[in-house]
Amino acid sequence: MGRKKQFVVKLSDTQRNFLKKALRGGRVSALEFRRMQILLMTDANGPCYSDKEIASALGCSPSSILNVQRRFLERGFEGSISRKKQDRPSHCKVLDGKGEAKLIALACSEAPKGVSRWTLRLLSERAVELEIADSLSHETVRSILKKANLSLT
Repeated sequence: MGRKKQFVVKLSDTQRNFLKKALRGGRVSALEFRRMQILLMTDANGPCYSDKEIASALGCSPSSILNVQRRFLERGFEGSISRKKQDRPSHCKVLDGKGEAKLIALACSEAPKGVSRWTLRLLSERAVELEIADSLSHETVRSILKKANLSLT
C-alpha cells in the first residue's frame, strides 16, 4: 500500500494541452522539458503515476518530483516550469542606460591628443575621470560597445 501523495497536482485541460504541445516540438531547455514531463505524469486528472514510477521512467530522483509538485502549488503553473528569477542578482550592472549612452558618445568622439584612436583602456580611464562610473574595467567597456554594435577600428 502506497503513501498518500504529499502534493497533488491538478492540471486544467489548457495546461495539459500546452505541455503536450511543448513536449512534442517546442524548443525548451532540458530542465523545462523534464519538469513538463513530471507535471504531465503526476497530474491527478490524468495518468497520476506514483513518484517512484515517474522517477524510474525519467531517470531522476523522487525528491526532484516532489520539488516540482511543491513549486506547482506554491508558484503556479509557469513558476513550476521555468527557473525562478534571482531576488538579488550575483552582480550588479556597473553602468545604467545613461552611463552607457555617455560611454558610447565618448567612444564616438575624437580621440585624445597623442593617440590615433580610442582604446578600451583609454575609454575606461576617461570614463572614470569624467565620473561616468566610480571604476570601470576595459572588459566592461568592450561588452557595452559590443552590445551597441560598435567597434574601435
